[in-house]
Amino acid sequence: MSLLRTRPVATPAMIATFDDAATIAAALAFEAALACAQAAEGVIAADSAEAIAAAAGRLAPDPAELAEAAALAGTLAIPLVAQLRATLSGEAAAALHRGATSQDIADTVLMMQVRQAATLLLADAARVTDALAPLARRHAATAAIGRTLLQDAQPIGFGLRIAHWHAGIAAAAARLSREVAAGAVLQWGGAAGTRPGQHGAAAAVARRLAQALGLADAPPWHARRDGVAAIAAALGILIGALAKMARDIALLAQNGVGEAHEPAVAGRGGSSAMAHKRNPTGCQTALSAAVRAPGLVAAILTAMPAEEERGIGGWQTEGPVLVDLFLLAAGAAKAMGTVAEGLDIDTQAIARNLAVAGQGADIGDSVALVEALLAPGRD
Repeated sequence: MSLLRTRPVATPAMIATFDDAATIAAALAFEAALACAQAAEGVIAADSAEAIAAAAGRLAPDPAELAEAAALAGTLAIPLVAQLRATLSGEAAAALHRGATSQDIADTVLMMQVRQAATLLLADAARVTDALAPLARRHAATAAIGRTLLQDAQPIGFGLRIAHWHAGIAAAAARLSREVAAGAVLQWGGAAGTRPGQHGAAAAVARRLAQALGLADAPPWHARRDGVAAIAAALGILIGALAKMARDIALLAQNGVGEAHEPAVAGRGGSSAMAHKRNPTGCQTALSAAVRAPGLVAAILTAMPAEEERGIGGWQTEGPVLVDLFLLAAGAAKAMGTVAEGLDIDTQAIARNLAVAGQGADIGDSVALVEALLAPGRD
């Protein structure tokens, strides 16, 4: 991962959630938890599970070497399980990875990371909405010129525009939360999704495994990719909602409009050639994410038609693409949180532009609409 390209569009915490160390740790946690769950249900011996868990805790693969081996093998699981098995002997070596397949590790690790990533992202989205709500109320009755098709229209309460930003972002965040809860679940099915070799205890093993990994239990979903697609679509919608706010603020900050500006932060928003400029850099981050997101979502939708019990080329696409979506969403939410918390609203410029437009000052039901949009539970 190139930090020079990734860090400007993502947050350190989100980058760390999906980095090599986190991915390897989650994969090893899967193998240890699977063995312990199987031992608890009498599928493998308890001492074998103890040996597997201990070995998984000690193993420290070199990420670069593991990446090379994974590129050759076609999946991370093959070289990682081989390295882990090489540290075991006897029954423990034979018991390792019992009834599992490479895709089980890939999908379950990704869903473990998705749950952690969603927690981070939703916290930053809440920063945005928490800051926007009082701003919307404060300016609910501030008469401003509304604009349609980029032309002066009728007056609105300036806070109504802010309330719409809030409503869109809040609804998108709620949608993402629901889709993650429904779709970021355990994947364990074995080579053909039948959970073989569990001596009739597969369901009980799955429940224990899911609990140990912090996931909801679910039947194998190797070839059903709707849950991943729904998460991706929800991420795209959240990025779009953040970018709607960013687009409006960038327009309001233009010379000759000047109704709102990003907060002045030393070293941020300047120009390498024009010292007088105050560029909307946070908005730029969100808008750039919105340019990239639709193609990424489309890639995951395209990957949905998996072949029979386990597909080729489709699910292998999803991991990197979903990670990119989370990285972009995190960068956009963080940037717009900073913008929302320090948004500089110029009421004199608002009044001046309203007077120039010559459309009067009737803002209709703007104040009540602000409260309706901010009402708890509307999403």
